[in-house]
Amino acid sequence: MLIEAPELSSFPNVRHAFFTRRGGVSEGIYASLNGGQGSADDPERVRRNRALMAGMIGVAPENFVSVHQIHSPTVVTATAAWSREERSKADGIVTRTPDLALAILTADCGPVLFADHESHVIGACHAGWGGALGGVLEATVEAMVAIGAAREAIVAVLGPTIGPTAYEVGPEFKARFLAADPANEPYFAPGEREGHAMFDLPAYIVARLEATGIGEVGNLGLCTYGDEERFFSYRRATHRGEPDYGRQISAISLTR
Repeated sequence: MLIEAPELSSFPNVRHAFFTRRGGVSEGIYASLNGGQGSADDPERVRRNRALMAGMIGVAPENFVSVHQIHSPTVVTATAAWSREERSKADGIVTRTPDLALAILTADCGPVLFADHESHVIGACHAGWGGALGGVLEATVEAMVAIGAAREAIVAVLGPTIGPTAYEVGPEFKARFLAADPANEPYFAPGEREGHAMFDLPAYIVARLEATGIGEVGNLGLCTYGDEERFFSYRRATHRGEPDYGRQISAISLTR
């Protein structure tokens, strides 16, 4: 039902979880722990799923907060809980407020959880290719430092993400990355189709995190596309012609 990262699980004042799709109340293509409020799933089932996840990470359901993700480098600081209607358009959240869970939704993109447990600062971000290329990882680190984290003490872990053998992209996609930085070439391998390439999003995310100078970077090394039993996948649903897809949640909180 949930996966913990060893890099974060030893911190006494931090609770976290990379939730799988197991253990919820949704049905059909959303079976079963769908946390996507933007999906076409029954809203009441999504609410119940999110309440289940909040309980597993030790916070009240109303303190399980997320943002309206838009594949941007925008990061917000949370000092108190907000409602779905009050949420900001952003792709990263940081806080030093205890008993507040920062929740990120993904279905192939990279969920990254951050913690400086000594300074009592945590963060979470949604790193798809657009957000990662645009700087959401660096922006999350900078936002943590701005509220008291020590850069060299921050630990970041990448959760379940689409893997390099499942992410084929077109020539314009690769050209965009090479235009941004020719050193991005190693993240691409020949694709199955002419002119296409396989993109290693996890490796790209890890490299961007390591370049920020934080203390430690971890990677669960789990592919959302290839593990249907545990993970939702936007690309897998698209390839099958399914009308929608569920979203898994990754969350982190500070205890008192």
